[in-house]
Amino acid sequence: MAYTVKQLSKLSGVTVRALHFYEEVELLQPAYYGSNGYRYYEEKELLQLQQILFFKELGFSLKEIQKVLGRSDFDRLAALHTHKKAISREWERLGKLLETIDNTINHLKGSKKMNLQDIYVGFESKEKYEEYQNYLKNRFGNDHPAFAESEKNAKKMSKADHEAYRENMDAIMQALAYLLEKQCKPASREVQQAIRKLYDCIKTFWTPDRETFPVVGELFLSFEWKKFFQKYDPHHPRLAQFVAEGMRVFAEKELP
Repeated sequence: MAYTVKQLSKLSGVTVRALHFYEEVELLQPAYYGSNGYRYYEEKELLQLQQILFFKELGFSLKEIQKVLGRSDFDRLAALHTHKKAISREWERLGKLLETIDNTINHLKGSKKMNLQDIYVGFESKEKYEEYQNYLKNRFGNDHPAFAESEKNAKKMSKADHEAYRENMDAIMQALAYLLEKQCKPASREVQQAIRKLYDCIKTFWTPDRETFPVVGELFLSFEWKKFFQKYDPHHPRLAQFVAEGMRVFAEKELP
């Protein structure tokens, strides 16, 4: 069965204007044009649009979606399994948020006292920190001195300190996105100066060395952290890779 652009719009919820734009940027082409000039879409195109919508839901920019779907080795079935895992993790996190809401309501009503350390369960920043910690522990072992140092320093930091840390990190990542836009190389002086600031920022919690600093960069390349980087520049899907390469160069040249 073939669908016109208006029928596909009604079926998918994507506007006709958006479907025309996807065609312009060669993200979704019609199966064929009828003698009346109408665009017609078949099952293949409907599944292609589904992939576009999945990637958008997961935080990918259109440029990044183009890059992924345009690969010669793109496997739609494998991508669906990846989407399922990512959405399952997000569903689990939302479930935790709902539980946190219920617990907070009960706490405020006085019906059930809430442990204050649980008031942030489910929030992405907390989940991201735990993911970060678990990744490093799996890589270096639970007894690595960096974990004790990080936990000790984190306990000493006030809410204002944490906010200042986030603002500093935001400024550094925005600067690196700008340098990527200028087509600077990861080993360039400008990029390495920004990476130095990133290193100093991370030292707020713990002190990376030549071995551990590049591993933090590897973590940035994971699927979930790539979404995090998009807030700094959604038009540069290579930002995470760019930062990771800069961190590797910095570690080799500057760290013991």
